[in-house]
Amino acid sequence: MNVPLCKKSEAQEWAFTSVLGFAGFAALSFGFSIGYLSSSSTTAAWTSTAPLISRPVVASTQFPNTPVLRTQAETLFPARDTSLEANIVERDVVTNSSSPVSASGFLAFAALLAAGWVAVRSQMQKPKAIAAVDMEGIWSMASSSGENLGAGKHIRIATRKSPLAMWQAEFIQSELERLWPGVKVELQPMSTKGDKILDSPLAKVGGKGLFVKELETALLERRSDIAVHSTKDVPMELPDGLVLGIICKRHDPCDAIVFPKGSKLTCLEDLPLGARVGTSSLRRQCQLLLKRPDLKFLELRGNVNTRLAKLDSGDYDAIILAAAGLKRLGFNDRVLPGETNIIDPNAMLPAAGQGALSIELRTDDPEMMQLLMPLHHIPDAITVACERAMNRRLSGGCQVPISGFAQLKDGQLRMEARVGSVSGSGPLIINHKTIPFPLDGEWPALQQRAETLGVEVADMLLAAGAQAYLDEAYDKQDVGVGLSK
Repeated sequence: MNVPLCKKSEAQEWAFTSVLGFAGFAALSFGFSIGYLSSSSTTAAWTSTAPLISRPVVASTQFPNTPVLRTQAETLFPARDTSLEANIVERDVVTNSSSPVSASGFLAFAALLAAGWVAVRSQMQKPKAIAAVDMEGIWSMASSSGENLGAGKHIRIATRKSPLAMWQAEFIQSELERLWPGVKVELQPMSTKGDKILDSPLAKVGGKGLFVKELETALLERRSDIAVHSTKDVPMELPDGLVLGIICKRHDPCDAIVFPKGSKLTCLEDLPLGARVGTSSLRRQCQLLLKRPDLKFLELRGNVNTRLAKLDSGDYDAIILAAAGLKRLGFNDRVLPGETNIIDPNAMLPAAGQGALSIELRTDDPEMMQLLMPLHHIPDAITVACERAMNRRLSGGCQVPISGFAQLKDGQLRMEARVGSVSGSGPLIINHKTIPFPLDGEWPALQQRAETLGVEVADMLLAAGAQAYLDEAYDKQDVGVGLSK
């Protein structure tokens, strides 16, 4: 859900009004001079209208086990102060004399009134600082207010060493330093088990939890204060004492099909018959096979740079990656003009939480939560909470091809989820539900409502026969749809 933006800042309005004020005083002097020399009976009818600018409702937020952070809530729903735009002035003039003196008299009277109006308006308005943030165009979206809570503080960020993970941690570092001048933010790069085991599909060796365990251990042992994650890589169940407390503004949630450099292909439909597609994701495999049962899937592991290098060396005809990762790392040449290679979510529903950064921290650290709260983007946190609740209800992980995508728009929350067979023995099971979802409560209440919808959609999948697919996935040792060795 997009937050309304300020197209023109109040500082700009102040500068504009000041110029009018000076012009008004000049006109005032002119008016007195002419008026002294001129006389005429002039009738003038003046009307003015001013558009009213409404203030969005700002919801106060709080986090479980932490104080209500009302001062931070306004940064999650940026609002602008009510102010008057430049008035539109219309006039009907009736003159009783056609003499030059009469015209001069009218001009004098008009200049006098206009000058007075502009001068009074310019003196009554004062500039006010406002955080106008383009939520669609830039990543930096948070602002703090009031006391500098971070001055003198030291925050240690646990992160993986991959280029994408480092980019994400550095982004959070820069945001915290911008929000809290004087704070010291230290990055702690770590190698995880998931980074080291590259010769087996994740579904066989323990799932995505292998990418976060070392980071979570550092948190629990108090060697780190927070951990930055790609939300789709975070397991549904967290260790006791930890919480995924912050969901940042979501980037592109979709998948992208990427072709070798120099390829003339532009989209999924362009792939030749029997093309070799690199992806170890069961979710992606199941959905792609519905449209292209001829495709041959090959295992693909490693960081984004490694995967692209394998693609360009001829190991694959195409690979599937998260669009957000490509864009964050600046691989703009891999996103084709018109984004034709970004796969529509209706054709390939994303993973729960895909495209969103999240921050994990200890539940016994409310002070850290308060420092981080300006980064918590409530509209996207609602959709991610809904998706993760669905996945948690289904005990989802790498072993099962589950996808889930929630959208908050026009006061409604829509959740869709899909479950497939790891053996390709049956069609995808798809369910969705939409509910009214006004943003009229505090964060814990909004989170609970979102999670309730996620669980309801998961139960709809189970009622439609998804449990058989889940049992098959967890019983099957050699998981993977159409994998070619």
